[in-house]
Amino acid sequence: MVAEQLVPHGVTDERVLEAMAEIPREAFLSPRLRRHAYEDRALAIECGQTISQPLVVALMTQALAPKPDDIALEVGTGSGYQAAVLSRLCRKVITLEREPALAEHASETLARMGFANVEVAAADGSLGWPDSAPYDMILVACAAPGVPPALIDQLAENFYFVGEGEALGLGLGLDVVVATAVVPVNCCSSARILPTCAISLAKVARSPALSAA
Repeated sequence: MVAEQLVPHGVTDERVLEAMAEIPREAFLSPRLRRHAYEDRALAIECGQTISQPLVVALMTQALAPKPDDIALEVGTGSGYQAAVLSRLCRKVITLEREPALAEHASETLARMGFANVEVAAADGSLGWPDSAPYDMILVACAAPGVPPALIDQLAENFYFVGEGEALGLGLGLDVVVATAVVPVNCCSSARILPTCAISLAKVARSPALSAA
């Protein structure tokens, strides 16, 4: 998977590649789908949702540039696979899932596999998770009409926010977010994946003037 799907499509971060190689994707799938675990496509899971294709997981993780001391928030736990990858690269991952059955299943899978630095909560992801804020980064792995203000409020200075551009209502490529304004600029090189699924990376730098207001 790493050599055939990730490296040729722009995944160059060695830590990301190592995490993707080590974590068994099949462990997050039902028995009938495990033989398809390393195919380059999304696969169905419970509650009408999917586990993202490996390339999307890798590119979104790479775009965040996680560091060992970071605390990350993920919105849209799904199977728990993305949270598992992030957990190998961060100090702590909080992941939110609106479907209680999915949250419970992901929590059991992650605990069974020893991902002790991941906390799963059944919650409305648009509200974030204030108890562990501020976060160094947020990864949105589900559709949303825009960037929920609560998520911006729960982020540290100069944080990174990443998600599928069209799903977040940010457009394609790189977006710079200052306070709650979204300003599209030139296309980001990390958007080189499937034409229908571009990665949007947003960096927040809170303006002193806006903060004072």
